[in-house]
Amino acid sequence: MAAPLLESRVPDVPCRRGKVRDVYDLGDRLVIVASDRISAFDWILPTGIPDKGRILTSMSRFWFDFLQAPHHVISMDVADLPAPFAPFADSLRGRTMLVKKTVVTPIECVVRGYLAGSGWKEYQRSGTVCGVSLPPGLRESERLPEPIFTPATKAESGHDENISFAAMASQVGQEHAAALAARSLDIYVRARDYAFERGIILADTKFEFGRLPSGEIILIDEVLTPDSSRYWPLDTYKAGATPPSFDKQFVRDWLSASGWDKNSPPPPLPDDVVRKTRDKYLEAHERIVGASLVATSC
Repeated sequence: MAAPLLESRVPDVPCRRGKVRDVYDLGDRLVIVASDRISAFDWILPTGIPDKGRILTSMSRFWFDFLQAPHHVISMDVADLPAPFAPFADSLRGRTMLVKKTVVTPIECVVRGYLAGSGWKEYQRSGTVCGVSLPPGLRESERLPEPIFTPATKAESGHDENISFAAMASQVGQEHAAALAARSLDIYVRARDYAFERGIILADTKFEFGRLPSGEIILIDEVLTPDSSRYWPLDTYKAGATPPSFDKQFVRDWLSASGWDKNSPPPPLPDDVVRKTRDKYLEAHERIVGASLVATSC
């Protein structure tokens, strides 16, 4: 198992760093590098998960190809990157996307097919999720009668905030909001059905969209990865409980039991938590993509 890549560095190319991704600005294009950083409780942890960035990138590649929805990817081959990136090709291979630059829509386009997370908490209080009324008597993690679109604001740090569709429409315009909702629901349903056939429940997910200079709206960022989606194993799923998930559940559980106060820098993760977390990401990849990570690397 290789050492995790916590940060990429390409001199003389402007870069901004998110919780996981390093984004290099080429003017009319971007280079997005998925690091092996992992965050929890709004903190970036000091310990990375080896190959996590490659897993996320490979899964995004699969979904972009499968969905055939207009998207921002130009190339995922490091040979197509500009000259300043060439000396770092080995560390960037399999975790890097050269993409079109867009004006990002400042909304997380969330689709929920099951009642979980913040949606479950709101439903218990009011019988709604982001203002969408749901039938009474639903249980935690239960499949909804139909998937619902529940937008959220994009936060630079901390949690995104759920908003109503009306609030989204007032921010981006009714026509734009309706188009994004329809597109998000269509993508979710097609991905949900594919994942289900492979023994995985896609409980919910979030998409990001951006506008090209031509005015076209396209899918951007990562898509349908364990970092942006709630995936559950079908064989152990049961409504009325919180299913195990293919993401950083082991990390959250260990941190919650560690005595960390969640207000100061987090402690390093032990090796067994790193290994179990990596194994979960790899399992999700292999079930969805149908191939090992090595076989899909570019």
